[in-house]
Amino acid sequence: MSRFWSPVVQSLSPYVPGEQPKLDGIVKLNTNENPYPPSPRVLAAIASATDRLRLYPDPRASHLRETIAARHDVAPDEVFVGNGSDEVLAHTFQALLKHDAPLLFPDITYGFFPVYSRLYQIRYEEVPLDAAMRVQTADFRRPCSAILLPNPNAPTGIALPRDAIAQLLAEHPDQLVVIDEAYVDFGAESAVPLVARHDNLLIVQTLSKSRALAGLRVGFAIGQRPLIEALERVKDSFNSFPLDCLAIAGAVAAIEDDAWFQQTRQRIIANRAALVDALAVLGFEVLPSLANFIFARHRSSSGAELAARLREHGVVVRHFQKRRIEDFLRITVGTEEHCSRLIALLRGLV
Repeated sequence: MSRFWSPVVQSLSPYVPGEQPKLDGIVKLNTNENPYPPSPRVLAAIASATDRLRLYPDPRASHLRETIAARHDVAPDEVFVGNGSDEVLAHTFQALLKHDAPLLFPDITYGFFPVYSRLYQIRYEEVPLDAAMRVQTADFRRPCSAILLPNPNAPTGIALPRDAIAQLLAEHPDQLVVIDEAYVDFGAESAVPLVARHDNLLIVQTLSKSRALAGLRVGFAIGQRPLIEALERVKDSFNSFPLDCLAIAGAVAAIEDDAWFQQTRQRIIANRAALVDALAVLGFEVLPSLANFIFARHRSSSGAELAARLREHGVVVRHFQKRRIEDFLRITVGTEEHCSRLIALLRGLV
């Protein structure tokens, strides 16, 4: 511990991202990346944008905001963009979630939520998922400053229907509700259509998953103008240029190529269904996922042991050493070949 650290640094337990193996030949199913490449139009757009590298990018990323707005049928000034959805969430914590009453989010959820809460010194309470690992909106009927939910939830993959989000908003008209839709494109209902009627709703999405742009770092939020202005005020007090010109160009091209998006996401959805069926045959309990990953446990095998043995055979999945989920594996839906290799290995391990 350094004697120069600020007090808040001494108390932090940083988020631990999924492993990025350096070994060749690894089947990487641990960080929910898209197994298919981005649209060829993305690569062409990035190449064309290289002549602007000597210049600062547009601090408002206006072209990207307009493109996102057109796709989601909102106004450009109802869109905020940032360097990945994690940065968008970080600004949300600082700009909108720091109040006297506690912030509420599930006890089994995205690991950055408690990390950001501690970093920004925000009081929070974890609301337990039910016995089936589902979010019950009735359990959030308690005093709070705001509610934060991933939908689909991570790492469970279980999603709430839009009607449930609408009910939550109606029950909490004076509290902000933030819905993290990082995985929404793989079968869940987006709450974006509710934004026009609810000034207490902020939606956060990313291009990392369904657009295969995890390496480009582009995320965005959609909400009514006062919420977006709060995010802009924090961003412009921190970094006026969070997105470089290559990221802006690539993100615009990815959103505009809807045919590529639809084709690759449907392949992932089909691979997910086949993987769920194959795991069930092997004796796994698989939660009903609408994400690009599944959450499963074997009835007679330890999650930690299975993860370790799979890694010995060149397949990396995610295991969480946390109460209630220590026997589960979070498995990214890979290509058809990746899923077949995983199942073939598991047949010899369980």
